[in-house]
Amino acid sequence: MLLDLEYLTKKVKEIASEAGSFLLMERENFDRSKVEEKNSHDYVSYVDKESERFIVERLSSLLPEAGFITEEGTAILEDNEYMWVVDPLDGTTNFIHNNPPFCVSIALRTKEEIIIGVVYEVCRDECYYTYKGAPSYLNGKIIHVSDINDMDKAFVELGLPYDYNSYKPTANMLVNALYGNVGGIRVQGSTAAELCYVACGRFEARIEAFLGPWDVAAGAIILMNAGGKITDFTGGDDWISGRTVLATNKLLHEALINVINEENNYSNLC
Repeated sequence: MLLDLEYLTKKVKEIASEAGSFLLMERENFDRSKVEEKNSHDYVSYVDKESERFIVERLSSLLPEAGFITEEGTAILEDNEYMWVVDPLDGTTNFIHNNPPFCVSIALRTKEEIIIGVVYEVCRDECYYTYKGAPSYLNGKIIHVSDINDMDKAFVELGLPYDYNSYKPTANMLVNALYGNVGGIRVQGSTAAELCYVACGRFEARIEAFLGPWDVAAGAIILMNAGGKITDFTGGDDWISGRTVLATNKLLHEALINVINEENNYSNLC
């Protein structure tokens, strides 16, 4: 079946925007007593769940034959030709503390590749989107990764996953290796949004592990269609699982692969 990807992307943008409006409305009167802890310091709220239910319902009507991979498990994982990959609230801890960024992330993939990506960053009212064969856009304007090729000028985002016992040695290594050797380091707490920040040239790289496919799918195609590169920590293609993820403006990719491989034994992450 041949899909009209431009039309589908337009409709997904509308769904993401509506979900984002719901997040903003709920943030105004958010009840922290209803927050649940999935794992240590890994939170979920009624807002995540309600947002996901809304998104799944709308996407099911848009493309009934597609299955779902969703963070909160609203839809059953199915091995369909097409799969929606949904994070209804990426940056839950930020949302709970009323701290930007947080976003809605929706991707459509086949068994071979991601074909649509939409990320709506709620706090800045920014909609990033693309589809197979198209440029990447931010609120209707074409975006591209930066042309920085000097590590000393690179602005790098680090992620700190909830599995701190396993990741702490890697986090320490990255800070030790990069601090003072790059233009700046930031930790912002929303993978999907931060992949888009690399895509539009605000940052040169984003590094993390122990993510899920819903964290990276939409942002990855937006980044790649904006001229960037995404791999796992070995430089391979297992990034889609989220286990280890290095996303860059492409120009600094090999240099950062070398940092990761020369400075750290990360076998416990793979």
